[in-house]
Amino acid sequence: MRDLKSARIPESNTKGLRLRVQLLFGLFLTLLGTAFGRAVYLQVFQQEKLRGLAQDQYVRQIDIPARRGDIFDRRGTPLAQSVEVDSIWVDPSMLPNVQQAARQLARAVHLDGNDVAARLSRAKRFAWVKRQAKPQEVEAVKALGLPGLGFTKEPKRFYPQRELGAHIVGMVGTDGHGLEGLELAFEDELSGQNSRTSGFRDAKGRKLMVQGAMDPLERQGAAVTLTLDRHLQYVAEKALAKAVEDAKAVAGMAVVLDPRTGELLALANNPRFNPNTPEDGVKNAIRNRAALDAFEPGSTMKAFVVAAALEQKAITPDTLFFCENGAFRIGRHTINDTHPHGWLNAQGILQVSSNICAAKVAEALGREKMVAAYHAFGFAERTGLALTGESRGVIPFPKSDISLATQSFGQGMTSTAVQLAAAYGALANDGVLMRPYLVSKVVDPDGVVLLENQPTELRRVVSQRVARQVVGMLESVVVKGGTAPKAAMDDYRVAGKTGTAQKADPVARGYSDKRIASFAGMVPAEAPRAVILVVVDEPKTDVYGGNVAAPAFKEIATAAMAHLAVPPSRTVAPAEVAAAAAPVVPPPAPKALAKAVPVRAGLEDAVTETPEPGTVRVPDVQGQAGREAVVKLLAAALEPQLQGSGRVVSQTPPAGALVEKGARVTLELATRQ
Repeated sequence: MRDLKSARIPESNTKGLRLRVQLLFGLFLTLLGTAFGRAVYLQVFQQEKLRGLAQDQYVRQIDIPARRGDIFDRRGTPLAQSVEVDSIWVDPSMLPNVQQAARQLARAVHLDGNDVAARLSRAKRFAWVKRQAKPQEVEAVKALGLPGLGFTKEPKRFYPQRELGAHIVGMVGTDGHGLEGLELAFEDELSGQNSRTSGFRDAKGRKLMVQGAMDPLERQGAAVTLTLDRHLQYVAEKALAKAVEDAKAVAGMAVVLDPRTGELLALANNPRFNPNTPEDGVKNAIRNRAALDAFEPGSTMKAFVVAAALEQKAITPDTLFFCENGAFRIGRHTINDTHPHGWLNAQGILQVSSNICAAKVAEALGREKMVAAYHAFGFAERTGLALTGESRGVIPFPKSDISLATQSFGQGMTSTAVQLAAAYGALANDGVLMRPYLVSKVVDPDGVVLLENQPTELRRVVSQRVARQVVGMLESVVVKGGTAPKAAMDDYRVAGKTGTAQKADPVARGYSDKRIASFAGMVPAEAPRAVILVVVDEPKTDVYGGNVAAPAFKEIATAAMAHLAVPPSRTVAPAEVAAAAAPVVPPPAPKALAKAVPVRAGLEDAVTETPEPGTVRVPDVQGQAGREAVVKLLAAALEPQLQGSGRVVSQTPPAGALVEKGARVTLELATRQ
């Protein structure tokens, strides 16, 4: 008989199983709820953070440097440009032997091996080998076949004109930021805006692709156009270098300025440097002396003292001053002239550059009026060339008689070369001072003009009558008997003034035996188109501006007149010019001087016939070298055509023929046998 009790499941076991199932279900439900809550927390509250972490694994933000804007001369010739070059980097973790690889890389890129090894040892995944490497260096590195090498394009500043205008343009550093000159002054405009874009990378950090290329115009800097003329800048630098070399001087400056507009056509410095390889330059060669340095200008200031005295009617052109025969005592000091002179009028003072009589003119003018005149001519105020560190010069108030005397001939005060050229520009521009400027305009890639300079009249310094009187007096400086006959030109009338200043010794608190020789001139004198200043610092072969600086002025002026196509001046007979100058007057006969013919009238009496408007007479160039003949014909507004080489043996049309301006003149050249 079957036992029914044994067939039934115990009630206690069934209850235990049910409890275990419930507990397991609750556990799974709790875990599921926790996971769901965690997922909600991560997906909702930590979404942005996790997205950033994820993108950081495979997405890299890539900085794209902007292409730096170009710098041009007035005719569009590039003075500074940016080009794309390779920079070399390496992943040191992938190199089998870091020290050996460092030596190989250093030899390939011409760097110090220890320096390269130190950089690779410090880095883990990235180290620069060389930024902005040369093409041959890039090829040499690629030939090594080392693992972990990378190459990236970076903009590099390139100066196609090399040394030409380098002091004005300046230079940039390896990081692409301006360090000197206009590169520094217009850093914000030239640098443009850097852009960023997203790129993907693999597990080893290698860039796979870039999402969308940026428009190059959107990351390009503005273009800067200067007033400089490349040709005149070259001529000025060449002539200045020769003057400095011939005088065995330490440095030099030259300025070419258009007096009608204030535009700086050339701004030369010596010694020079190449901004492409600035490390090869000499010490202090990078400094823009012409715009930044202040120096004592010497006797070039006498023209402004005479002009101010004439304007204030303190003197007249016929007023006589006794020059004390070369020595004049003021208190404990004695003023000396280079040569002894007796009685001189204003023209004679400028022609022979008498310190003593200049001091007497200043005394007649008065302290306040002399200082006010210097300020009116633009001294002791910055010209605003937009160059960092521009000096303003100093005009101390002359409290003593000796200070008044020394400042009348440019000692005990300072000026920059640009200030001095601009002041002579005021005399050349009929007494109106124009603001000198170097930057013509700044234009962004879209064509929007960010900055544009126009000719600006600052003020009238002296009347037109006085300005022309003084310019006429300055013409006597370049004739026989003046201090600068070496500045005279065959085809153009020249007016100018020499300067020879003692250099201050800051240690001894006095003046040393070193000198600054200068010549400031304008050409053509009857209607000046260019003011040219040449300054030679510490000449050793000769210290006088008429011998050291005047020849460089003549060389620059000759090229400038030809380049600017300025017609030759009216012919002046040398004998009549010398007679018209005649500044020295014996003391007993002052009335005779009052009847003397003024220099301007004397020059006008020597004028030859004037051709019909639009025509010009063909100059005689036979026997001259081809280059000299071309310059002479260009100056006469004629078009030269050369046949052969050597010296001119014949010309068509013949010399003296009356032809239209721009007519072609054929020159036959031959080498002498």
